[in-house]
Amino acid sequence: MLLLKIEFDNGPIPKTDCSSFCRNFKSKHNHMTALVLIDIQLGLQEMAFYGTERNNPMAEENCRKILLAFREKQWPVFHVKHDSTNPDSPLHPSKKGNEIHPLVEPINGEPIFAKNVNSAFIGTALETQLRAMAISELVIVGLTVEHCISTSVRMAANMGFAVVLISDATAAFDKVGVNGQMYGADLIYHTELANLKDEFAQIMDTDTFLKSL
Repeated sequence: MLLLKIEFDNGPIPKTDCSSFCRNFKSKHNHMTALVLIDIQLGLQEMAFYGTERNNPMAEENCRKILLAFREKQWPVFHVKHDSTNPDSPLHPSKKGNEIHPLVEPINGEPIFAKNVNSAFIGTALETQLRAMAISELVIVGLTVEHCISTSVRMAANMGFAVVLISDATAAFDKVGVNGQMYGADLIYHTELANLKDEFAQIMDTDTFLKSL
């Protein structure tokens, strides 16, 4: 089995400029922007079920930093968790891995939506609540970038939301390709970010985003 990896100068998390989002963010009404945390659950620590490696071990900690910033400003926060229909999955409701990671544990008043597909919008009332609160911009963090994050970001953009994806508050697992090649987690991660960049989302790292607030 061929292992394909790309090295990224000792730092796999790309930094990006604020661009127009940062310039406009402070001028917007606070209620127009919401944080959506997706699938930050204990089960995604169980490496053996998902692959042989996961990049960006600081993803959950960066999710927490973004969450605390939103809480401090009393801006809207929405949690989404995955209730897998596969009884063997660490994210099945019967497993401890289904629990939300303690670093981003919801507090009173923060809605939690349970889904069983990749999109945070299918089978949930997330869109309904966002529309009811006149929210037009979403900051998205969570796991994993190649599955539920990518799907949710794409769908949010297609639904008309302006999306910011925090690059170092997500992560990827390695994947086996159609010809049996193993593609490393960093390659999967950077390819997904490249696919989402500009077409579906503004890509920013945690420090850059926090400085923009």
